[in-house]
Amino acid sequence: MDARDVVKRPIITEASMFAMEDKKYTFEVDLRANKTEVRQAVEKLFGVKVKKVNIVNTPRKLKRMGKYSGYTKKRRKAIVSLTDESNDITLFEKSE
Repeated sequence: MDARDVVKRPIITEASMFAMEDKKYTFEVDLRANKTEVRQAVEKLFGVKVKKVNIVNTPRKLKRMGKYSGYTKKRRKAIVSLTDESNDITLFEKSE
């Protein structure tokens, strides 16, 4: 798999934004990707050194809207910790 196929998108929530201060970044990754592939993809895409990768599988949930029901998609999240010497990942451009 290519690095852009492994890391799909960053997950932007309030909890993940607070974790960025500790150099922990949360990404949605491919369901078949393992920790080694996620580490290599993040290092290649962003030019940083990864210290640790934690992966969380989120199962699909039943959701209803009136009489109609369906399931959300199954997701896989990776929480990537960077080393202290590493640069930060800029997800947003700073406006002046």
